[in-house]
Amino acid sequence: MIMNLRKTLTTTLSTALAAGMILAPSTLVSAQETPGEGIEVRPAYGVLGELFQTEIVNIGLEELGYEIDDPAEIEYATMHVAIANGELDYAPAHWRELHTTFYEESGGDEAMDRVGTLVTDVLQGYLVDKATAEAEGITTIDQMNDPEIAALFDSDGDGAANLTGCNPGWGCELVIEHHLEAYELTDAVQHDQGRYDALMADTITRFEQGEPIFYYTWTPYWVGGVLVPGEDVVWLEVPFTSLPEEQGGDDVSEEATTAEGIGNLGFATDRQQVVANREFLEANPAVAKFFELIQIPIDDINAQNLLMQDGEDSESDIRGHAEGWVAENRELFDQWLEEARAAAS
Repeated sequence: MIMNLRKTLTTTLSTALAAGMILAPSTLVSAQETPGEGIEVRPAYGVLGELFQTEIVNIGLEELGYEIDDPAEIEYATMHVAIANGELDYAPAHWRELHTTFYEESGGDEAMDRVGTLVTDVLQGYLVDKATAEAEGITTIDQMNDPEIAALFDSDGDGAANLTGCNPGWGCELVIEHHLEAYELTDAVQHDQGRYDALMADTITRFEQGEPIFYYTWTPYWVGGVLVPGEDVVWLEVPFTSLPEEQGGDDVSEEATTAEGIGNLGFATDRQQVVANREFLEANPAVAKFFELIQIPIDDINAQNLLMQDGEDSESDIRGHAEGWVAENRELFDQWLEEARAAAS
């Protein structure tokens, strides 16, 4: 998949450049087709893996005539406050369930709106390497309460299983800490936090050396392309559904946290939406309509994120990936733009 994406992006961009297809937005559309003429837009994203989605959305807004500031990389809690206050205009990767607390505590529907569904069926959960899981019969996270099981994943010698976890401020760390309490794992599991990519690099190194690994991750993200579920690693189920009170607590149904073909992962099966300042959306109906329509397949994001992990991770690389995706999906992209322009007329 990754080689195909790289080949597609390279071929599409080369062909488009040779044919003069990739031009500045002002040469592609006439003035009446640019409802955003002279309007500045300030986008944001939480982690570098979301810049691809951000740039795809930015390209659409550019073709509608908007002037796009450099996207700001900012922590999710701060991002939501800034969007609510009008200091930023939008972010493309708001997790409907996971980021509910950030949304509500920053002003909720009075200050912002969550528009469309950019990515469907996004998942989170815990995984261990397949070899250890099969050898020891590990299928659920509460088996870490067995000292012999926990010892297999103890990388620092303190007797507790080391879980490569979630950065403070992302929201997922709150669910993990809740799970450790709910499943009585606080003594059996150590939640390792820091720079997630650095921690995962160490986790992958241990896997390549044949050592057991235990980690949290999500999709879409590059980790699933390196440690492939079902081949290298397996998802762990939870014994029962329990989430922080702000996400529904113990009243959340098991169906809400169960992924088809995988099982109960403990995290709500989620979707990514565009979160945007309400006044900005009301003043720019073309943007609101575009946000409502645009969708990006999760496999495309996973594949692009793996290109980044393989070294194509500069801002210009990521912008090139986004331009290639738009060129490959030009007909559909133009349909979204046409409807967005109609909404502004």
